[in-house]
Amino acid sequence: MAVRAIRGAVQVDADERELVIEATAELVAEVMRRNGLSTDDVISVLFTATPDLTSEFPALAARKVGFADVPLMCASEIAVPHGMPRVVRLMAHVETDLPRSDLHHVYLRGAQALRLDIAQ
Repeated sequence: MAVRAIRGAVQVDADERELVIEATAELVAEVMRRNGLSTDDVISVLFTATPDLTSEFPALAARKVGFADVPLMCASEIAVPHGMPRVVRLMAHVETDLPRSDLHHVYLRGAQALRLDIAQ
């Protein structure tokens, strides 16, 4: 088993609590599904949110979809003037037999434009 990092992001429609939870839950579920992971494979997840998303912690969405005992942390993304608004990003550290080249990084909704080179 190797420790790998998986990236992902999702653009949220508006800074509303339920929308942040919904978008983040969708992102977490897609990362897990596309990489064939269970919560037992997840070591930790770091979430960031752009400064315009303050209505809820993205980690709450992960807790709601079963990440009860996974260490989670939220942080604010730096406020780059030309940065995409309303984005939740994640970096999940996982144990997997997949080689780095077979990992699926997940960029949803408008966040696909952030990483056209690896978005799937």
